[in-house]
Amino acid sequence: MSKNLTSRAEDYSKWYNELVVKADLAENSAVRGCMVIKPYGYAIWEKMQAELDRMFKETGHQNAYFPLFVPKSLFEAEEKNAEGFAKECAVVTHYRLQNDPDNEGKLRVDPEARLEEELVVRPTSEAIIWNTYKGWIQSYRDLPILINQWANVVRWEMRTRLFLRTAEFLWQEGHTAHATKNEAIEEAELMNNVYAEFAENFMAIPVIKGVKTESERFAGAEETFCIEALMQDGKALQAGTSHFLGQNFAKAFDVKFTNNEGKQDYVWATSWGVSTRLMGALIMTHSDDKGLVLPPNLSPFQVVIVPIYKNDEQFDAISEKAESIIKELKALGISCKFDKRTTHRPGAKFAQHELQGVPLRIAIGPKDLENKTVELARRDTLTKSIVEISDVSNIIKDLLSQIQDELFAKALNYRDAHITEVDNFEDFKNVLETKTGFVSAHWDGTAETEQKIKELTKATIRCIPMNNPLDEGKCVYSGNLSSQRVLFAKAY
Repeated sequence: MSKNLTSRAEDYSKWYNELVVKADLAENSAVRGCMVIKPYGYAIWEKMQAELDRMFKETGHQNAYFPLFVPKSLFEAEEKNAEGFAKECAVVTHYRLQNDPDNEGKLRVDPEARLEEELVVRPTSEAIIWNTYKGWIQSYRDLPILINQWANVVRWEMRTRLFLRTAEFLWQEGHTAHATKNEAIEEAELMNNVYAEFAENFMAIPVIKGVKTESERFAGAEETFCIEALMQDGKALQAGTSHFLGQNFAKAFDVKFTNNEGKQDYVWATSWGVSTRLMGALIMTHSDDKGLVLPPNLSPFQVVIVPIYKNDEQFDAISEKAESIIKELKALGISCKFDKRTTHRPGAKFAQHELQGVPLRIAIGPKDLENKTVELARRDTLTKSIVEISDVSNIIKDLLSQIQDELFAKALNYRDAHITEVDNFEDFKNVLETKTGFVSAHWDGTAETEQKIKELTKATIRCIPMNNPLDEGKCVYSGNLSSQRVLFAKAY
Protein backbone atom coordinates (compact mmCIF):
# COMPACT_ATOMS: atom_id res chain seq x y z
CA MET A 1 0.00 0.00 0.00
CA SER A 2 1.62 3.22 -1.18
CA LYS A 3 1.90 5.89 1.48
CA ASN A 4 3.18 8.86 -0.48
CA LEU A 5 0.51 11.51 -0.99
CA THR A 6 0.52 14.82 -2.78
CA SER A 7 0.73 17.46 -0.05
CA ARG A 8 -2.35 19.52 0.81
CA ALA A 9 -0.43 22.74 0.22
CA GLU A 10 0.62 21.62 -3.25
CA ASP A 11 -2.78 20.46 -4.53
CA TYR A 12 -5.61 19.98 -2.04
CA SER A 13 -7.97 18.37 -4.52
CA LYS A 14 -5.36 15.88 -5.71
CA TRP A 15 -4.41 15.12 -2.09
CA TYR A 16 -8.05 14.33 -1.30
CA ASN A 17 -8.57 12.08 -4.31
CA GLU A 18 -5.33 10.19 -3.67
CA LEU A 19 -6.11 9.74 0.01
CA VAL A 20 -9.58 8.27 -0.62
CA VAL A 21 -8.08 5.67 -2.97
CA LYS A 22 -4.80 4.89 -1.18
CA ALA A 23 -6.46 4.57 2.23
CA ASP A 24 -8.78 1.96 0.70
CA LEU A 25 -11.95 3.95 1.29
CA ALA A 26 -13.46 3.98 -2.19
CA GLU A 27 -12.69 3.89 -5.90
CA ASN A 28 -14.34 4.83 -9.16
CA SER A 29 -16.45 2.13 -10.78
CA ALA A 30 -17.26 1.05 -14.33
CA VAL A 31 -20.36 3.27 -14.13
CA ARG A 32 -19.47 6.89 -14.82
CA GLY A 33 -19.88 9.01 -11.71
CA CYS A 34 -20.54 6.06 -9.40
CA MET A 35 -18.21 4.69 -6.74
CA VAL A 36 -17.35 1.42 -5.08
CA ILE A 37 -17.16 1.91 -1.31
CA LYS A 38 -14.49 -0.51 -0.11
CA PRO A 39 -14.72 -2.44 3.18
CA TYR A 40 -12.63 0.01 5.24
CA GLY A 41 -14.59 3.01 3.96
CA TYR A 42 -17.87 1.18 4.46
CA ALA A 43 -16.87 0.29 8.02
CA ILE A 44 -16.61 4.02 8.80
CA TRP A 45 -19.98 4.65 7.15
CA GLU A 46 -21.49 1.80 9.23
CA LYS A 47 -20.24 3.49 12.42
CA MET A 48 -21.86 6.75 11.31
CA GLN A 49 -25.03 4.92 10.37
CA ALA A 50 -25.23 3.12 13.72
CA GLU A 51 -24.86 6.29 15.78
CA LEU A 52 -27.32 8.28 13.68
CA ASP A 53 -29.82 5.42 13.70
CA ARG A 54 -29.61 5.28 17.50
CA MET A 55 -30.17 9.04 17.74
CA PHE A 56 -33.16 8.91 15.37
CA LYS A 57 -34.80 6.12 17.36
CA GLU A 58 -34.17 7.96 20.63
CA THR A 59 -36.21 10.86 19.19
CA GLY A 60 -39.12 8.58 18.33
CA HIS A 61 -38.45 7.73 14.69
CA GLN A 62 -38.88 4.34 13.01
CA ASN A 63 -37.20 2.91 9.93
CA ALA A 64 -39.12 1.84 6.82
CA TYR A 65 -38.32 1.35 3.16
CA PHE A 66 -39.96 2.74 0.02
CA PRO A 67 -39.48 1.90 -3.69
CA LEU A 68 -36.47 3.01 -5.73
CA PHE A 69 -38.74 3.90 -8.66
CA VAL A 70 -41.18 6.81 -8.74
CA PRO A 71 -43.88 7.00 -11.43
CA LYS A 72 -43.31 10.17 -13.44
CA SER A 73 -46.84 11.43 -12.72
CA LEU A 74 -46.18 11.25 -8.97
CA PHE A 75 -42.81 12.93 -9.35
CA GLU A 76 -44.48 15.82 -11.20
CA ALA A 77 -47.18 16.34 -8.56
CA GLU A 78 -45.22 18.84 -6.45
CA GLU A 79 -44.07 21.31 -9.10
CA LYS A 80 -41.19 23.01 -7.28
CA ASN A 81 -39.70 19.69 -6.20
CA ALA A 82 -40.00 18.23 -9.70
CA GLU A 83 -38.52 21.31 -11.31
CA GLY A 84 -35.66 21.40 -8.80
CA PHE A 85 -34.53 17.84 -9.51
CA ALA A 86 -35.61 17.37 -13.15
CA LYS A 87 -32.16 17.92 -14.68
CA GLU A 88 -30.58 15.30 -12.40
CA CYS A 89 -33.12 12.51 -12.95
CA ALA A 90 -32.36 9.11 -14.42
CA VAL A 91 -35.47 7.68 -16.12
CA VAL A 92 -36.45 4.07 -16.83
CA THR A 93 -38.37 3.75 -20.11
CA HIS A 94 -38.17 -0.02 -20.93
CA TYR A 95 -38.30 -3.24 -18.95
CA ARG A 96 -36.61 -5.79 -21.20
CA LEU A 97 -33.61 -6.45 -23.43
CA GLN A 98 -33.45 -8.79 -26.43
CA ASN A 99 -30.84 -10.17 -28.82
CA ASP A 100 -29.81 -7.64 -31.43
CA PRO A 101 -30.40 -9.16 -34.91
CA ASP A 102 -27.97 -6.67 -36.46
CA ASN A 103 -25.14 -7.33 -33.98
CA GLU A 104 -24.71 -10.98 -33.03
CA GLY A 105 -23.96 -11.63 -29.37
CA LYS A 106 -25.16 -8.16 -28.32
CA LEU A 107 -28.35 -7.01 -26.64
CA ARG A 108 -30.64 -4.10 -27.38
CA VAL A 109 -33.69 -2.58 -25.75
CA ASP A 110 -36.81 -4.43 -26.80
CA PRO A 111 -38.92 -1.77 -28.57
CA GLU A 112 -42.07 -3.71 -27.63
CA ALA A 113 -41.23 -3.48 -23.93
CA ARG A 114 -41.75 0.22 -23.38
CA LEU A 115 -43.31 1.09 -20.00
CA GLU A 116 -46.80 2.55 -20.05
CA GLU A 117 -45.52 5.20 -17.64
CA GLU A 118 -41.86 6.17 -17.30
CA LEU A 119 -40.25 5.66 -13.90
CA VAL A 120 -37.90 8.16 -12.26
CA VAL A 121 -35.05 6.63 -10.27
CA ARG A 122 -35.48 8.44 -6.97
CA PRO A 123 -33.33 11.54 -6.49
CA THR A 124 -35.28 11.93 -3.21
CA SER A 125 -38.39 10.16 -1.98
CA GLU A 126 -40.97 12.81 -1.07
CA ALA A 127 -43.25 11.94 -4.00
CA ILE A 128 -43.52 8.19 -3.44
CA ILE A 129 -43.72 8.59 0.33
CA TRP A 130 -46.44 11.23 0.34
CA ASN A 131 -48.48 9.21 -2.12
CA THR A 132 -48.15 6.34 0.38
CA TYR A 133 -49.01 8.53 3.39
CA LYS A 134 -52.32 9.39 1.75
CA GLY A 135 -53.48 5.86 2.56
CA TRP A 136 -52.07 5.95 6.09
CA ILE A 137 -53.59 9.20 7.34
CA GLN A 138 -57.28 9.88 7.94
CA SER A 139 -57.44 11.29 11.48
CA TYR A 140 -55.36 13.27 13.94
CA ARG A 141 -55.04 9.92 15.77
CA ASP A 142 -52.79 8.74 12.90
CA LEU A 143 -50.35 11.59 13.53
CA PRO A 144 -47.50 12.22 13.88
CA ILE A 145 -45.83 9.82 11.45
CA LEU A 146 -42.09 9.75 12.14
CA ILE A 147 -40.37 7.68 9.46
CA ASN A 148 -36.75 7.38 8.33
CA GLN A 149 -35.31 5.26 5.56
CA TRP A 150 -31.73 4.24 4.79
CA ALA A 151 -31.42 4.10 1.03
CA ASN A 152 -29.53 4.94 -2.12
CA VAL A 153 -30.54 7.76 -4.46
CA VAL A 154 -29.47 8.82 -7.95
CA ARG A 155 -28.74 12.37 -9.06
CA TRP A 156 -27.11 12.45 -12.48
CA GLU A 157 -24.23 14.77 -11.63
CA MET A 158 -21.93 15.84 -14.46
CA ARG A 159 -18.88 16.57 -12.31
CA THR A 160 -18.27 13.97 -9.66
CA ARG A 161 -15.81 13.37 -6.82
CA LEU A 162 -15.64 10.36 -4.54
CA PHE A 163 -17.99 10.75 -1.55
CA LEU A 164 -18.54 14.49 -2.12
CA ARG A 165 -20.62 14.29 -5.28
CA THR A 166 -21.50 11.05 -7.06
CA ALA A 167 -24.31 10.02 -9.38
CA GLU A 168 -25.45 7.43 -6.86
CA PHE A 169 -24.92 7.83 -3.13
CA LEU A 170 -26.06 6.37 0.16
CA TRP A 171 -28.04 8.40 2.66
CA GLN A 172 -30.87 8.48 5.12
CA GLU A 173 -33.99 10.51 4.55
CA GLY A 174 -36.54 11.27 7.21
CA HIS A 175 -40.13 12.07 6.22
CA THR A 176 -42.57 13.12 8.91
CA ALA A 177 -46.22 14.16 8.99
CA HIS A 178 -47.79 16.39 11.66
CA ALA A 179 -51.12 17.85 12.71
CA THR A 180 -49.85 21.41 13.25
CA LYS A 181 -47.44 23.86 11.69
CA ASN A 182 -45.58 24.44 14.96
CA GLU A 183 -45.09 20.73 15.53
CA ALA A 184 -43.57 20.33 12.05
CA ILE A 185 -41.24 23.30 12.51
CA GLU A 186 -40.13 21.93 15.89
CA GLU A 187 -39.41 18.56 14.23
CA ALA A 188 -37.30 20.17 11.49
CA GLU A 189 -35.29 22.14 14.07
CA LEU A 190 -34.93 19.06 16.32
CA MET A 191 -33.41 16.98 13.52
CA ASN A 192 -31.03 19.77 12.54
CA ASN A 193 -29.90 19.79 16.18
CA VAL A 194 -29.45 16.00 16.06
CA TYR A 195 -27.21 16.41 13.02
CA ALA A 196 -25.18 19.10 14.75
CA GLU A 197 -24.77 16.93 17.86
CA PHE A 198 -23.61 14.00 15.74
CA ALA A 199 -21.15 16.12 13.75
CA GLU A 200 -19.59 17.63 16.86
CA ASN A 201 -19.64 14.67 19.28
CA PHE A 202 -18.80 11.86 16.88
CA MET A 203 -17.16 13.42 13.83
CA ALA A 204 -15.34 16.06 15.94
CA ILE A 205 -16.44 18.66 13.38
CA PRO A 206 -17.70 22.04 14.62
CA VAL A 207 -20.71 23.23 12.66
CA ILE A 208 -22.75 26.39 12.33
CA LYS A 209 -26.50 25.90 12.53
CA GLY A 210 -28.56 28.17 10.35
CA VAL A 211 -31.27 28.55 7.74
CA LYS A 212 -30.85 28.77 3.99
CA THR A 213 -31.87 31.74 1.89
CA GLU A 214 -34.90 31.26 -0.36
CA SER A 215 -32.77 30.55 -3.44
CA GLU A 216 -30.69 27.93 -1.56
CA ARG A 217 -33.65 26.08 -0.02
CA PHE A 218 -34.59 22.52 -0.82
CA ALA A 219 -36.98 22.45 -3.79
CA GLY A 220 -40.50 22.42 -2.35
CA ALA A 221 -39.55 23.56 1.16
CA GLU A 222 -40.79 26.64 3.02
CA GLU A 223 -37.68 26.67 5.24
CA THR A 224 -34.41 24.74 5.12
CA PHE A 225 -32.35 24.39 8.28
CA CYS A 226 -28.73 23.35 7.83
CA ILE A 227 -25.38 22.69 9.44
CA GLU A 228 -22.32 24.15 7.72
CA ALA A 229 -18.75 22.99 8.29
CA LEU A 230 -15.41 24.40 7.16
CA MET A 231 -12.79 22.22 5.52
CA GLN A 232 -9.00 22.67 5.82
CA ASP A 233 -8.78 24.40 2.43
CA GLY A 234 -11.15 27.13 3.60
CA LYS A 235 -14.16 25.90 1.64
CA ALA A 236 -17.50 25.25 3.31
CA LEU A 237 -19.36 21.97 3.17
CA GLN A 238 -23.06 21.54 3.82
CA ALA A 239 -23.06 18.63 6.25
CA GLY A 240 -26.80 18.15 6.73
CA THR A 241 -30.19 19.72 6.01
CA SER A 242 -33.64 19.56 7.54
CA HIS A 243 -36.67 20.97 5.73
CA PHE A 244 -39.99 22.38 6.87
CA LEU A 245 -42.19 21.52 3.90
CA GLY A 246 -45.33 23.28 5.08
CA GLN A 247 -48.43 21.75 3.47
CA ASN A 248 -46.95 21.75 -0.04
CA PHE A 249 -46.67 17.97 -0.41
CA ALA A 250 -49.90 17.30 1.45
CA LYS A 251 -51.73 19.54 -1.02
CA ALA A 252 -49.93 18.03 -4.02
CA PHE A 253 -50.96 14.50 -2.96
CA ASP A 254 -54.25 15.46 -1.26
CA VAL A 255 -53.22 14.18 2.17
CA LYS A 256 -55.89 15.43 4.57
CA PHE A 257 -56.88 14.47 8.10
CA THR A 258 -59.79 15.11 10.42
CA ASN A 259 -58.53 17.21 13.32
CA ASN A 260 -59.74 16.95 16.92
CA GLU A 261 -62.44 19.52 16.17
CA GLY A 262 -63.86 17.31 13.42
CA LYS A 263 -62.62 19.56 10.60
CA GLN A 264 -60.59 18.53 7.56
CA ASP A 265 -57.10 19.97 7.16
CA TYR A 266 -53.93 19.29 5.19
CA VAL A 267 -51.04 17.60 6.97
CA TRP A 268 -47.83 19.51 7.80
CA ALA A 269 -44.56 17.92 6.70
CA THR A 270 -40.79 17.76 7.13
CA SER A 271 -37.94 15.91 5.47
CA TRP A 272 -34.28 15.71 6.47
CA GLY A 273 -31.16 13.88 5.40
CA VAL A 274 -27.41 13.31 5.52
CA SER A 275 -25.39 11.22 3.09
CA THR A 276 -22.02 9.60 2.41
CA ARG A 277 -20.88 13.19 1.78
CA LEU A 278 -20.16 13.10 5.53
CA MET A 279 -17.25 10.78 4.67
CA GLY A 280 -15.75 13.61 2.63
CA ALA A 281 -16.25 16.01 5.53
CA LEU A 282 -14.53 13.62 7.93
CA ILE A 283 -11.55 13.19 5.62
CA MET A 284 -11.08 16.88 4.85
CA THR A 285 -11.52 18.18 8.39
CA HIS A 286 -8.86 16.14 10.20
CA SER A 287 -6.50 14.35 7.81
CA ASP A 288 -2.92 15.36 7.04
CA ASP A 289 -0.19 14.78 4.47
CA LYS A 290 0.50 11.32 5.90
CA GLY A 291 -3.08 10.11 5.49
CA LEU A 292 -6.34 9.81 7.37
CA VAL A 293 -6.81 11.07 10.90
CA LEU A 294 -9.95 9.49 12.34
CA PRO A 295 -11.74 10.57 15.52
CA PRO A 296 -11.86 7.57 17.89
CA ASN A 297 -15.66 7.64 18.04
CA LEU A 298 -15.92 6.70 14.35
CA SER A 299 -12.78 4.70 13.68
CA PRO A 300 -13.50 1.08 12.57
CA PHE A 301 -11.05 0.03 15.28
CA GLN A 302 -9.57 2.43 17.80
CA VAL A 303 -6.38 0.55 18.64
CA VAL A 304 -4.12 -1.69 16.56
CA ILE A 305 -1.47 -3.96 18.07
CA VAL A 306 1.57 -4.77 15.93
CA PRO A 307 3.89 -7.58 17.08
CA ILE A 308 7.64 -7.32 16.42
CA TYR A 309 9.40 -10.71 16.52
CA LYS A 310 12.06 -12.90 14.91
CA ASN A 311 10.79 -16.39 15.59
CA ASP A 312 7.68 -18.38 16.48
CA GLU A 313 8.58 -18.52 20.16
CA GLN A 314 8.71 -14.72 20.38
CA PHE A 315 5.49 -14.43 18.37
CA ASP A 316 3.64 -16.82 20.67
CA ALA A 317 4.73 -14.91 23.79
CA ILE A 318 3.79 -11.54 22.26
CA SER A 319 0.45 -12.92 21.04
CA GLU A 320 -0.45 -14.12 24.53
CA LYS A 321 0.19 -10.65 25.94
CA ALA A 322 -1.62 -8.96 23.04
CA GLU A 323 -4.72 -11.11 23.55
CA SER A 324 -4.69 -10.21 27.23
CA ILE A 325 -4.58 -6.48 26.37
CA ILE A 326 -7.35 -6.90 23.79
CA LYS A 327 -9.57 -8.60 26.38
CA GLU A 328 -9.05 -5.68 28.79
CA LEU A 329 -9.76 -3.11 26.07
CA LYS A 330 -12.92 -4.88 24.92
CA ALA A 331 -14.16 -4.90 28.52
CA LEU A 332 -13.83 -1.10 28.44
CA GLY A 333 -15.80 -0.88 25.16
CA ILE A 334 -12.69 -0.16 23.07
CA SER A 335 -12.40 -1.78 19.64
CA CYS A 336 -9.02 -3.32 18.89
CA LYS A 337 -7.25 -5.24 16.13
CA PHE A 338 -4.26 -7.55 16.46
CA ASP A 339 -2.34 -7.26 13.19
CA LYS A 340 -0.62 -10.65 13.07
CA ARG A 341 -0.31 -10.85 9.28
CA THR A 342 2.82 -12.70 8.22
CA THR A 343 2.72 -11.15 4.73
CA HIS A 344 3.78 -7.67 5.95
CA ARG A 345 6.78 -6.47 7.94
CA PRO A 346 6.17 -4.23 10.99
CA GLY A 347 7.24 -1.10 9.09
CA ALA A 348 4.70 -1.76 6.34
CA LYS A 349 2.00 -2.32 8.95
CA PHE A 350 2.89 0.94 10.71
CA ALA A 351 2.66 2.78 7.37
CA GLN A 352 -0.72 1.26 6.53
CA HIS A 353 -2.32 2.02 9.89
CA GLU A 354 -0.92 5.54 9.80
CA LEU A 355 -2.36 6.05 6.31
CA GLN A 356 -5.72 4.66 7.41
CA GLY A 357 -5.90 6.86 10.50
CA VAL A 358 -6.10 4.32 13.33
CA PRO A 359 -6.10 6.56 16.46
CA LEU A 360 -3.66 4.51 18.59
CA ARG A 361 -1.01 1.94 17.74
CA ILE A 362 0.68 -0.44 20.19
CA ALA A 363 3.99 -2.06 19.27
CA ILE A 364 5.17 -5.05 21.31
CA GLY A 365 8.57 -6.74 20.92
CA PRO A 366 10.63 -9.18 23.03
CA LYS A 367 12.31 -6.36 24.98
CA ASP A 368 8.90 -4.86 25.75
CA LEU A 369 7.86 -8.16 27.30
CA GLU A 370 11.03 -8.20 29.40
CA ASN A 371 10.47 -4.61 30.54
CA LYS A 372 6.69 -5.10 30.94
CA THR A 373 6.09 -2.09 28.70
CA VAL A 374 4.69 -1.28 25.25
CA GLU A 375 5.24 1.53 22.75
CA LEU A 376 2.10 3.60 22.29
CA ALA A 377 1.82 5.85 19.19
CA ARG A 378 -0.83 8.55 18.60
CA ARG A 379 -1.94 9.04 15.00
CA ASP A 380 -3.17 12.62 15.45
CA THR A 381 0.05 14.06 16.91
CA LEU A 382 2.43 11.38 15.58
CA THR A 383 3.96 11.15 19.07
CA LYS A 384 5.13 7.99 20.86
CA SER A 385 5.48 7.02 24.51
CA ILE A 386 6.53 3.98 26.54
CA VAL A 387 3.88 2.85 29.02
CA GLU A 388 3.60 0.07 31.57
CA ILE A 389 1.60 -2.91 30.32
CA SER A 390 -0.31 -2.96 33.60
CA ASP A 391 -1.54 0.61 32.97
CA VAL A 392 -2.05 0.44 29.20
CA SER A 393 -5.83 -0.14 29.17
CA ASN A 394 -6.71 2.79 31.42
CA ILE A 395 -4.19 5.03 29.67
CA ILE A 396 -5.76 4.16 26.30
CA LYS A 397 -9.29 4.82 27.55
CA ASP A 398 -8.33 8.32 28.73
CA LEU A 399 -6.20 8.96 25.66
CA LEU A 400 -8.99 8.13 23.21
CA SER A 401 -11.26 10.62 24.92
CA GLN A 402 -8.46 13.19 24.86
CA ILE A 403 -7.83 12.63 21.13
CA GLN A 404 -11.53 13.05 20.34
CA ASP A 405 -11.67 16.34 22.28
CA GLU A 406 -8.42 17.68 20.84
CA LEU A 407 -9.44 16.95 17.25
CA PHE A 408 -12.64 18.92 17.81
CA ALA A 409 -10.75 21.79 19.48
CA LYS A 410 -8.24 21.96 16.63
CA ALA A 411 -11.01 22.08 14.02
CA LEU A 412 -12.93 24.66 16.06
CA ASN A 413 -9.88 26.92 16.37
CA TYR A 414 -9.33 26.73 12.62
CA ARG A 415 -13.01 27.43 11.88
CA ASP A 416 -13.24 30.39 14.28
CA ALA A 417 -9.99 31.87 12.94
CA HIS A 418 -11.51 31.74 9.46
CA ILE A 419 -14.71 33.68 10.11
CA THR A 420 -13.96 37.20 8.95
CA GLU A 421 -16.22 40.25 9.16
CA VAL A 422 -16.02 42.60 6.18
CA ASP A 423 -17.87 45.79 5.32
CA ASN A 424 -16.96 46.44 1.69
CA PHE A 425 -16.80 44.39 -1.48
CA GLU A 426 -13.06 44.76 -2.06
CA ASP A 427 -12.30 43.29 1.36
CA PHE A 428 -14.94 40.62 0.67
CA LYS A 429 -13.17 39.48 -2.50
CA ASN A 430 -9.75 39.74 -0.92
CA VAL A 431 -10.66 37.49 2.02
CA LEU A 432 -12.13 34.88 -0.31
CA GLU A 433 -8.99 34.82 -2.46
CA THR A 434 -6.34 34.98 0.26
CA LYS A 435 -7.54 33.99 3.72
CA THR A 436 -10.60 31.93 2.57
CA GLY A 437 -13.18 30.59 5.05
CA PHE A 438 -16.49 32.11 6.06
CA VAL A 439 -17.05 35.78 5.31
CA SER A 440 -19.52 37.51 7.62
CA ALA A 441 -21.08 40.36 5.68
CA HIS A 442 -24.24 42.39 5.34
CA TRP A 443 -26.69 41.37 2.63
CA ASP A 444 -29.69 43.35 1.48
CA GLY A 445 -31.96 40.30 1.41
CA THR A 446 -32.52 40.22 -2.37
CA ALA A 447 -32.00 37.24 -4.64
CA GLU A 448 -30.54 39.59 -7.26
CA THR A 449 -27.67 40.65 -5.00
CA GLU A 450 -27.11 37.06 -3.86
CA GLN A 451 -26.86 35.89 -7.49
CA LYS A 452 -24.56 38.74 -8.52
CA ILE A 453 -22.14 38.03 -5.69
CA LYS A 454 -22.13 34.35 -6.69
CA GLU A 455 -21.38 35.23 -10.32
CA LEU A 456 -18.53 37.58 -9.38
CA THR A 457 -16.87 35.54 -6.63
CA LYS A 458 -18.30 31.97 -6.76
CA ALA A 459 -19.25 32.47 -3.10
CA THR A 460 -22.75 31.62 -1.90
CA ILE A 461 -24.65 32.43 1.26
CA ARG A 462 -24.03 29.29 3.29
CA CYS A 463 -26.56 30.19 5.94
CA ILE A 464 -28.21 32.82 8.04
CA PRO A 465 -26.99 31.65 11.48
CA MET A 466 -29.60 30.62 14.03
CA ASN A 467 -30.41 33.36 16.54
CA ASN A 468 -28.57 35.76 14.29
CA PRO A 469 -28.33 39.12 16.09
CA LEU A 470 -29.84 42.20 14.47
CA ASP A 471 -26.97 44.37 13.27
CA GLU A 472 -27.96 47.25 11.05
CA GLY A 473 -25.53 48.09 8.29
CA LYS A 474 -25.13 48.35 4.53
CA CYS A 475 -25.06 45.48 2.08
CA VAL A 476 -21.49 44.56 1.16
CA TYR A 477 -22.36 44.64 -2.56
CA SER A 478 -25.34 46.94 -3.18
CA GLY A 479 -24.87 49.39 -0.31
CA ASN A 480 -28.57 49.09 0.52
CA LEU A 481 -29.73 48.83 4.12
CA SER A 482 -29.31 45.46 5.83
CA SER A 483 -30.59 44.22 9.18
CA GLN A 484 -28.09 41.39 9.76
CA ARG A 485 -24.88 39.73 8.66
CA VAL A 486 -24.91 36.35 6.90
CA LEU A 487 -22.14 33.86 6.17
CA PHE A 488 -20.73 33.61 2.67
CA ALA A 489 -18.14 31.10 1.47
CA LYS A 490 -16.95 29.14 -1.51
CA ALA A 491 -18.27 25.63 -1.04
CA TYR A 492 -18.19 22.02 -2.14
